[in-house]
Amino acid sequence: MLNAIWACMILLAVLYGAATGHMAEVTNAALDSAGEAVSLCITMAGVVALWMGLMEVAGKAGLVERLTRGIRPFLRFLFPRIPQGHPAGEYIAANIIANVLGLGWACTPAGQ
Repeated sequence: MLNAIWACMILLAVLYGAATGHMAEVTNAALDSAGEAVSLCITMAGVVALWMGLMEVAGKAGLVERLTRGIRPFLRFLFPRIPQGHPAGEYIAANIIANVLGLGWACTPAGQ
């Protein structure tokens, strides 16, 4: 549904630009936005790769397990149907810990 809304908005913008004689501006805006999107994707890929590496090191060092033990009562309250020792518990805990610490970029790889 959201794809249809975006498609309609883009189509209306292009049609309006063509009807008002501003097609050159529409084309330039589309090309500029595409360039910015590529730049953003490259930046995000680097940052996410960094945090994924750090989360992997923290997991192998046992840091994630220790932090998970600290918030396990809170996780049991929020997610009572997750079995004890299930890997999802560690992923959820790592994601919550990253959010609490303000590490927004770390939340995506933490949730794997």
